[in-house]
Amino acid sequence: MQTHLARGAANLIMEGFDAYLQSFESITKNAKKHFENKDWHSIQSDSQARLALYKSKVKELMLQVRELMGAEVESSNTWFATKQMYSNLLDERKDYEIAETFYNSVCRKVFGSIGMDFDIMYGFSERQDYEITSEIPIYRTYPGKYTAGEIVRQVLRDHQFDVPYEDMERDATWITERVEQELLTKYKPDRQTRVEVLKSVFYRGKGAYIIGRAFMEGQYIPFILPLLHGDKGIFVDTVLFESNEVSIIFSFTRSYFFVEVDIPSELVRFLRTLIPNKPISDLYNSIGFNKHGKTEMYREFLHHLENSEDQFIIAPGIRGMVMCVFTLPSYDVVFKLIKDKFDPPKKMTRPQVKEKYKLVSIHDRVGRMADTHEFEFFEFDKKRISPELLTHLQEVVPSLLEITEDKVLIKHLYTERKMVPLNMYLDTANEQEAEEAVGEYGNAIKQLAAANIFPGDMLLKNFGVTRHRRVIFYDYDEICFLTDCNFRRIPEPRDEYEEYSSEAWYSVGENDIFPEEFKKFLIGHNHIRQMFYRLHGDIFDAKFWREMQQRLKNGEVLDVFPYRRRKRFRQI
Repeated sequence: MQTHLARGAANLIMEGFDAYLQSFESITKNAKKHFENKDWHSIQSDSQARLALYKSKVKELMLQVRELMGAEVESSNTWFATKQMYSNLLDERKDYEIAETFYNSVCRKVFGSIGMDFDIMYGFSERQDYEITSEIPIYRTYPGKYTAGEIVRQVLRDHQFDVPYEDMERDATWITERVEQELLTKYKPDRQTRVEVLKSVFYRGKGAYIIGRAFMEGQYIPFILPLLHGDKGIFVDTVLFESNEVSIIFSFTRSYFFVEVDIPSELVRFLRTLIPNKPISDLYNSIGFNKHGKTEMYREFLHHLENSEDQFIIAPGIRGMVMCVFTLPSYDVVFKLIKDKFDPPKKMTRPQVKEKYKLVSIHDRVGRMADTHEFEFFEFDKKRISPELLTHLQEVVPSLLEITEDKVLIKHLYTERKMVPLNMYLDTANEQEAEEAVGEYGNAIKQLAAANIFPGDMLLKNFGVTRHRRVIFYDYDEICFLTDCNFRRIPEPRDEYEEYSSEAWYSVGENDIFPEEFKKFLIGHNHIRQMFYRLHGDIFDAKFWREMQQRLKNGEVLDVFPYRRRKRFRQI
């Protein structure tokens, strides 16, 4: 009986996974057509639809598995047998790691309140040492015996679309000039030199990306050709070589790519040769398999714990009114918990805060909002929790805790990449660093606005600085759509009484925002405030916000480039 149920459940989950994957791939394939048609709204809606697929399918399977197993549905022995049966089904699969994660998701959904049980789930992959490679390479190879110009022209010819390039010869000339200036002055081609370019194009937002690597002097040099679709056709906007530039394209602050892939692990291996310092979890996220990215992040976390001894502490910086944040000093992640009670003047509820984080997870983050992973029933070794942190958790999130003699179980939390809070960064920055950070701060606010996001609370403490010195927003409890706001100028006082009144003499609606008031609280240091006024003074004018709103309401999808504008071939 148990074997029969286990086999039935394993087959059911695998069939569900195949159905999910078929839908995932169907949506992904549409990206090329949307790019060719300049259908940017469909790119955005497909991005949200693809993210919703996973949760929907797992919920559907949970109900089916419960019905199939009946009274045995929470039997560990039955699930142990189910896992064995499911493992047998993975033997010939090229996407085994994604399938394992899918199984884990269904199992956890069935049980409802369970952490990672290694007996009945895939804590670590049973095939983690497997290295699956396509029979036909996923990239084209261009021998180094050809000139840079010949290789560039062939690469573009090999990436054709159903609409023409605006001027392929012009683009090839610009790329070749940049290659000669930035690469061939540093590296000398030899007999081993070759160029390898992925056959699949990566699509995101309004861009398409040709991604490859050059092998020179015994090492891989990455390169990316971002393509845009303008009024006269497709054109290459720039070429990026630096590992840091490539890393930013694949940043945890950006929405996921649409890219056709048969063997996810093979594509990830290729990408790691371009950005070796990027965690595997980030790379799986970036190609759309964010649930497996979450699995890999958890495995990276467990590996780090085994190789470290420090304790979790309250995260440095000003403590939040809504979120409790802690971290492990040696680990590049913070853990965020929604408090049981919020400090005044915050009046929202925990479900409302969860909705804000959900909004961020499905919205186009345009490189200015940190991606998060949501966990339930996350277990910590009590010895690794500092006494100060444990006391703090018991004070602010008692409803989320289950504490035993040796474990601390947290029922709900978010993980997020660790950054230096902008206010702390500016405290120690020199003049050049401060001006760069303040410029980035304004750019972040403006680019969020271009993506129809108003941060709400724009204090410095709610923004962080990454290792690439980009400024990122990470406090989401007051986030809203820009188009839902009513930006107003403060009315002129009608008499001296109104002019000197300590209270507002004008009516204020729930969604009213007065940008002039930002000057009072955004930046405390006077010399830094003056920098900001000079670089981004328009942020204090309601006109800027209204114009941005109007463009969004007109259906315009605004340009936000994942690289510096000065890198573009045409400075337009």
